[in-house]
Amino acid sequence: MSLQDLIAGLSIAGLLLPEAVAYSSIGNLPPQAGVLALFAGLLCYGLLGSSRYAIVSATSSSAAVMAAATASMANGDPQHRMALALGLTILSGIFFILASLAKIGSVSEFIAKPVLRGFAFALALTITIKQFSKIVDVHSTESNFAYYVADICAQIGRWNINGILVGTVALFLLFSLARFPKIPGGLITIAVGILAGKYLHLDQYGIHLVGKMELQLPTPGLPILGHNEWTRLGELALAMVLILYAESYSSIRTYALKHGDQTAANRDLFAFGVGNIVSGLFHGMPVGAGYSATSANEAAGAQSKLAGWCAALTVLLMVWYLLRFVELIPEPVLAAIVIHAVSHSLSLYAFKPYMVWRSDVIVVLVAIAGVITFGVLDGLLAAIAISIGLMLRRIATASVSVLGRLGHSHDFVSMQNHPEARSIPGVIVFRPESPMFFANAERITTEIRNGIMVADERIHSFVISLEESYDLDSSSLQALADLSNFVGSRQKHLLFARIKDHIQDILNKGVTLGLMPPYECGISVDDTVAMATNKNKKQSKC
Repeated sequence: MSLQDLIAGLSIAGLLLPEAVAYSSIGNLPPQAGVLALFAGLLCYGLLGSSRYAIVSATSSSAAVMAAATASMANGDPQHRMALALGLTILSGIFFILASLAKIGSVSEFIAKPVLRGFAFALALTITIKQFSKIVDVHSTESNFAYYVADICAQIGRWNINGILVGTVALFLLFSLARFPKIPGGLITIAVGILAGKYLHLDQYGIHLVGKMELQLPTPGLPILGHNEWTRLGELALAMVLILYAESYSSIRTYALKHGDQTAANRDLFAFGVGNIVSGLFHGMPVGAGYSATSANEAAGAQSKLAGWCAALTVLLMVWYLLRFVELIPEPVLAAIVIHAVSHSLSLYAFKPYMVWRSDVIVVLVAIAGVITFGVLDGLLAAIAISIGLMLRRIATASVSVLGRLGHSHDFVSMQNHPEARSIPGVIVFRPESPMFFANAERITTEIRNGIMVADERIHSFVISLEESYDLDSSSLQALADLSNFVGSRQKHLLFARIKDHIQDILNKGVTLGLMPPYECGISVDDTVAMATNKNKKQSKC
């Protein structure tokens, strides 16, 4: 182990322990749930993960989503809520492993970046407000964000001024010490809080402490839940996996690009899966590579995954010998640590590109409004639905370009974007600008059909370049067959260019079975145009 890894591990241990306890409070779980999740995440990812900077533990987003997911199902029963949380964690781990085996490491791309930014901002705002209520020691049963804020403000006469003072001092220390990455600001703030609680007797001023913690290693086992509960948790686990991996992949990719490292998305999916299963079996929380811990590890000078191992060992020693001091942490200090941890998501600077480009602003605002209006869980599901909807809308509204030859080269480009490109006498080349699939196949072929109908009578051949289509479903194949029959009925020729090999195999089977008329194609657009314009040249059948 290098000295830099040792220093980094010692530094981030002071951040990880208080954050683990704090995230447990967000999830409405006992403090030990976050600590056990911390050990599971660090050990499993240290063995199986690909990033040397990622710190895998409980995160604020997963804790908030888990709290929202289990609240409505537990009906106020703490033990039932714990069982539901463990079931959700284990199922999330199983889905992570299934995603790894299916090699869909790009699953996080299903959540658009603007949607993720908007969700993270609204989630951080929600967490901050709820932690503020712990600082002032007032509570609300409202689930709607606006009603919750109104209820907290309506109780201003009952706010604990002493809690506000303690929380303010803790935040000042955290933000001040954050300027020095190698100094464990969280640990120092915790130590000051414990000393203040012990010698200034903060409990006499209405300030609550963390309280008793039981960190005996439980016997691993599955929670006892009904079939309907497992089914519901399975639905929620899919959403948990998407948001957790999107957050984790963003952290991992950021520092891999910064340092020129290679990452393996499917390997990381497997590591997250094992980490979550182990965490759930040992009564921990969902885990992922949170941005705050990962960035702190990199800033502290970590050089390898040994920094995470060092941090795990340091936290273990701290828990083993200093547990009774952890129990004395004032709750306003713990709330301040959570607020500081999510503060980076509250930066409006992250939205600057969308304002400058004037792109996706509405999407960001809708994602924020979704969480604030419908709550964390339904807001997350709405954010995922918006992302998938945007993807489908963009693909389904595909346009078709007419291509022309650029100068004397073999390159064919859009004539709309390149007016200098020349059309080919007797031939029109069409190119769908998005992959063809069931939602846009009719739209694309209708646009091509309209272009054929208004074409000059001297046009004898039409070429369709399918370079954007990596696969064709049955709806697309039927649409192309209908288009081919339409062109043939007009005594014209339809040719295809740049078709993937496996698509050619499917088309050939369609011709053999009489589902599609015979067709011609070329490897490139230039070859296909030559086939269409020069009948004396040898034409190649696909």
